[in-house]
Amino acid sequence: MAVFDPNDMITRFKDRASAVKRRPLPPVAGEERQMFLTQAQTDFQDFAMIADSTATIEDGFLVLRVDLRPPNAEA
Repeated sequence: MAVFDPNDMITRFKDRASAVKRRPLPPVAGEERQMFLTQAQTDFQDFAMIADSTATIEDGFLVLRVDLRPPNAEA
């Protein structure tokens, strides 16, 4: 069985976030178009948030730390 590497998982999420940005817009219009764009933004946000996290394994738990502070906030 392969050993789980959280950094590999983070890399996969970075790739997924990039893929969402490159995702072509299907030939839809009106409300369906807006629904597609809204879903793409949500997908990108979710993938990018995990891609920006720090992953560790602590006592057998995968722990993702995501800094949600504003960019200019002090640490």
